Amino acid sequence: MKPSEKTLARSGGQPPNDLSESNDAASAATPPPRSHPQGAPAPRSGGQPPNDLSESNDAALAVTPPPRSHPQKAPAPRSGGQPPNDLSESNDPASAATPPPRSHPQGAPAPRSGGQPPNDLSESNDAASAATPPPRSHPQGAPAPRSGGQLLVDALKVHGVDLVFGVPGESYLAVLDALYDARDQIRYIICRQEGGAANMADAYGKLTGRPGICFVTRGPGATNASVGIHTAFQDSTPLILFIGQVGNDFVEREAFQEIDYRRMYGQMAKWVAQIDRADRVPEYVSRAFQTAVSGRPGPVVLAMPEDMLTETAAVADTGRYQRVAAHPGESDMSRLRGMLAQAKRPFVILGGSGWTARACADFRAFAEAWDLPVGTAFRRQDLYDNRLPNFVGDVGIGINPALADRIKNCDLLLALGTRLGEMTTGGYTLIDVPRPKQKFVHVYPGAEVLGHVYQADLPVLSGMPEFAEAARRLAPESARAWKDWTRAARADYEEWLRPGEMPGALDFGEVMVFLRGRLPPETIVANGAGNFSGWIHRYYQYSGLRTEVAPTSGAMGYGVPAAVAAKLVHPERPVVCVCGDGDFLMTGQELATAAQYGLKIVFMVVNNNMYGTIRMHQERDYPARVSGTELKNPDFAALARAYGLHGGTVEATADFEPAFERAWNAKTASLLELRVDPDAITTRTTLTAIRAAALKAKKA
Repeated sequence: MKPSEKTLARSGGQPPNDLSESNDAASAATPPPRSHPQGAPAPRSGGQPPNDLSESNDAALAVTPPPRSHPQKAPAPRSGGQPPNDLSESNDPASAATPPPRSHPQGAPAPRSGGQPPNDLSESNDAASAATPPPRSHPQGAPAPRSGGQLLVDALKVHGVDLVFGVPGESYLAVLDALYDARDQIRYIICRQEGGAANMADAYGKLTGRPGICFVTRGPGATNASVGIHTAFQDSTPLILFIGQVGNDFVEREAFQEIDYRRMYGQMAKWVAQIDRADRVPEYVSRAFQTAVSGRPGPVVLAMPEDMLTETAAVADTGRYQRVAAHPGESDMSRLRGMLAQAKRPFVILGGSGWTARACADFRAFAEAWDLPVGTAFRRQDLYDNRLPNFVGDVGIGINPALADRIKNCDLLLALGTRLGEMTTGGYTLIDVPRPKQKFVHVYPGAEVLGHVYQADLPVLSGMPEFAEAARRLAPESARAWKDWTRAARADYEEWLRPGEMPGALDFGEVMVFLRGRLPPETIVANGAGNFSGWIHRYYQYSGLRTEVAPTSGAMGYGVPAAVAAKLVHPERPVVCVCGDGDFLMTGQELATAAQYGLKIVFMVVNNNMYGTIRMHQERDYPARVSGTELKNPDFAALARAYGLHGGTVEATADFEPAFERAWNAKTASLLELRVDPDAITTRTTLTAIRAAALKAKKA
């Protein structure tokens, strides 16, 4: 049955069947009236259905009680036989009958389309159900009825959305139709796979600080998108995923492509919910934006039943969301000043999300005033200009050994905005768990992170802009005792920037040194995951905030869609994407998206014909036993040309510069395949050396 036919079939007052599931049990849809052997069932008072069942958590069915008696008069009539009691399951785990309609100060309540019951409870993830409030008064009268799809798109406009990424699906056609009317305000980017769409939304969130928006269909669309939601959660990126869902009539029947998204996404999102009623769309969308950006930023998932998107409701829009953040207390800053005054070897690690240009400028003023050495957490190198004299390196995978020693030997460690996860701490070995041996200050926007792994001497709950502003006012009272400590750390970093000799005719280290000098400072560099990225982290220098777009989650396939999003967000800025061969082929079809929208991006595929990271670990643990890591790749340059893009192949270091200039000056997006020696597995060692050391250790 088409959505429009479903809506018509409910005319006459039958409720559309809006169920809300609790977190510990499944809700069951109200069955239609049973057929009668001799014809239609006998009429019942007020059009009451013969048996409205609601499932409780002990699996027993409860019969809906008859209407309550009224002490002064009969109950008010309901439209077209509306049942007097619509049951909604609560978490306690008993079902409760919906109370009668509230009295209205000026008369009967306003009618609802299709006989919608006046109070349908929907459960949020904190297990509390709340009754829908009456529509707000409108200065010029009641708001006009709109479909759920129109309400949703209007809500996106209220919250300032300009780009959305998605793969279309029949489960949310009503949203696509509403987006048609809003096409001058909101651009829908058609992607080629839902994982690419979700990664684009994540990159949008990283580059703007606003929630990236992604639309996918139910079932396979939602599962494909999960890789981007996992990245957004681990990377603390604001993002909202909207999923088309089976209609309320079919819920809990294992309908076509049906999934319970609360269970599926519950561990990788800040909030997961389903909007069962059109009149609650503005409320849910507003809460989604508020949740995504407040505290520790992260993803939110909202499921949209197909029939909800076509039903109408007269409800007012909400106001625009406002980020909520904590501020450091005066006592926090006073204690920080005292700890800095006593330190001899301080060190700062910057990381996390939620930074703004103003926050980065405020922190820079603080760091320079105190002459603090600054390192950046894994794939957060753009938080501090790498060219400044007190930037001392990347605290991530393949860390400079000299930098690691400095962190271990510092006497005051400031971790600002970073969770200090596994990659930043070298598997939790760089900093002692749970009590670091250094004096430890941890500033973070989410209270759930403070003390979760590391116990700080001074834990500070604060947003990064709020802390940076307070830190800027924290001027030192005398010259710092650690000037030589900071200068030595910088010297170590500058030495680390010089590539050593590596096997093969094409030296990827020299390629990165060339790009470091050639690319304009405003260039956005996107990359995915793999050993190839170690050359970027070591040799490239980022000029400042939002020039790096990369997954701290380590998700392969991130780079291509992230570059597409970057060029859409900043069409005026150069965008370069660096991928590995296995990494590229996970989302390489998004080259079609770049071609469709005319995005001039330079893609580079570093091809060593293997899953290099896995092969490296394989040689360390099972030397000379190669299994499951070798790849036979296509001609990547020819593949680019098949998409209508410029394609080129580079096999020697001397050939890279002219090939890059041709790609840079091409009228379309371009792709360069860099064929490197598989033995060059990291910036410091080779597969041959790793295998030899492992075999020697096994013999010992």
